[in-house]
Amino acid sequence: MQTRAFSVSFFLVCFLCLSSQSAFAKKMYRWVNENGETVFSDQVPPEHAQLRRESLNEKGRVVEVTEQAKTKEQQAIDDRLNALKKAQEKIIAQQAANDKVLLSTFRNLKDMESSLYAKMQSLDAQRNVAQANLKRVENQLETQQKKAAELERNGKKIPATLLDEIKQTEAQIQAAYAEINKQIEKKNRAKAEFEADIERYKFLTQGNTDPSNAPDLSVQAKAAAEIGLYACETDELCAKAWASAHEFIKAYATTPIDTDTDKLIMGRAPASDSDLSLSVSKIEDENKKQQLFLDIRCRESSLGTELCASQKVRELRSAFKPYIESMLDK
Repeated sequence: MQTRAFSVSFFLVCFLCLSSQSAFAKKMYRWVNENGETVFSDQVPPEHAQLRRESLNEKGRVVEVTEQAKTKEQQAIDDRLNALKKAQEKIIAQQAANDKVLLSTFRNLKDMESSLYAKMQSLDAQRNVAQANLKRVENQLETQQKKAAELERNGKKIPATLLDEIKQTEAQIQAAYAEINKQIEKKNRAKAEFEADIERYKFLTQGNTDPSNAPDLSVQAKAAAEIGLYACETDELCAKAWASAHEFIKAYATTPIDTDTDKLIMGRAPASDSDLSLSVSKIEDENKKQQLFLDIRCRESSLGTELCASQKVRELRSAFKPYIESMLDK
């Protein structure tokens, strides 16, 4: 009886070993099902195809890992984060290109200041032309109005053609004022851009050849200002900054939060042309440091596009980093 039991056990072990070798020779997979049970099989059933699984070789070692399929929400978050990373990289690359042009265009600060003066003179000349045109049409309107008044005093009817001419001249005056305001804004913008370029040129050429060493003038800082970025110094500060980001969205967004994870706080899509939907994403930079990105969405319409390109939105982006820093100081 004892000998027979040993034989059965021996053949059973041999059978299991042969079966195991045969299975592994095919290609085995290992995964954990929805009940927390580890499953081994040479085929993955459709209902488990979305789960994380490991491919094993004939020795039972892991040779490949297939990660769990992402949900639509997870994929949307990843897509958003990747878009923000690309936006930052684009701004940094553009700033580096601008630096190269700046250094190759001007020999020294005197060149830049002379160029600024010439630009201002040119813009002043354009504004003078617009002001002269305004004066001309104002005189024209005055002549037309006097003619109409004289006809009325003489008891005569004002011709429709004269009334039309007066309306056209009034419209020309409004257009002339708009052109003058446009020229003033153009000059102010050009002056601000030139002065920023002068400061950048000073930084690049006077005592520091590595722009990344100066946080206020580095390409990273310029990117941060343009797209709304806060770089976390520590994990603890990042946790506090994340909480402050919630408050920023609540304070400035016009749509409520509808996605709130450990990596993304996102407002509901804008429903009207005046809506601002804010989101903040948490990603890692190339040094594994956490960064918080502010993203602003507007409705997909002409007015929505205009809103997202407005000074209001640019100022909101620029306000994100100072807001977070001020909250951390409390």
